Amino acid sequence: MTHAEFALAVRKDVLTMLHTSLESHIGSCYSAIDILTVLYNSILRYDSANPQWEERDKFLLSKGHGVAALYAVLARVGYFPMSKLALFCQNGTDYQGHSRRDFIPGIEISAGSLGHGLNIATGMAYANRLKENSGHIYVLLGDGECNEGSVWEAVMFAKKHRLNNLTAVIDRNMLQAYGSDKQILDMGDLGQRFHVFGWQVLDINGHDYNQIDNALRFRTDDAPVVVIAHTVKGKGISFMENKHEWHFFSPDKEHFKEGMEELNNA
Repeated sequence: MTHAEFALAVRKDVLTMLHTSLESHIGSCYSAIDILTVLYNSILRYDSANPQWEERDKFLLSKGHGVAALYAVLARVGYFPMSKLALFCQNGTDYQGHSRRDFIPGIEISAGSLGHGLNIATGMAYANRLKENSGHIYVLLGDGECNEGSVWEAVMFAKKHRLNNLTAVIDRNMLQAYGSDKQILDMGDLGQRFHVFGWQVLDINGHDYNQIDNALRFRTDDAPVVVIAHTVKGKGISFMENKHEWHFFSPDKEHFKEGMEELNNA
C-alpha cells in the first residue's frame, strides 16, 4: 500500500469513527494524517507485537485531541485489531477522545491539557542519552499549542543538552479552536523562534510524503530538529478544509455521506 492509499484509508476510518461517536476534532486529525502515515510506514523503529521494546523509537502525540487519527494508524500497522476502532468514545471503553498511556498499545503519553508533550519528549530523549539507548523521540505539536510557555521551557532545555535524538513536528495549519493563530495570539514565524533558541529548523509541505520523509530522517550532531509542517486543517474533505469550526463540529449523516463520497472519488 502506498502512502497515499494508507492515508486515504485512515481518513475514511476517522470519518467513520467520529460520525459513529458524534465526536469532534476531525479537522485536527486530518491535518496530521499524512505526517503519521510517513512516520509509521517509513521512519519509526517499532514492534507492534512488542510495544514496550526498549530500543524502540517513540512517537508522542502532544495534540492529544487528534488521537482518532493515531488510533486508526496504530490499528492499521498491527498494534490492535481494526475492530477496536468501533469503540472510539463509547462509554466504558479505553479508546477515549484524548490519548491515554498504559491503556492502549502504542500510546506513549496521556494528553489533554496542551503544552506538555514537548516537555515529556525532552525528558525521554535525555533519558535515552543517559542510558545509551539508540531510540529516537518524535513529538507532534499543534501550532496553537505553541502559545503555551511550557513549550519554550522545553525548547531551551533541549538545546542546552544538545538533544540530537529529538525531533519535534509542528502541525502548522494556522488554525486553533476559536479562530486563526494570528487572531488569537500571533506567533509570527515559528521557525525563526525555534532557530533563535538554537534548534535546526526545516520548513516543509506537511502533505508531501517525500518532504515529510526527508525531514523526519534529518539529523544534526549537536542540536534538536523541528519540522514546521505547513498543513491544511481538514485536509482531504473540501468542505472541511481551512474551517476552524471543524475543530468542534461532529460529522452528521449528511456530512458523513458527502465526505465519504469525496474520499471514495479521491
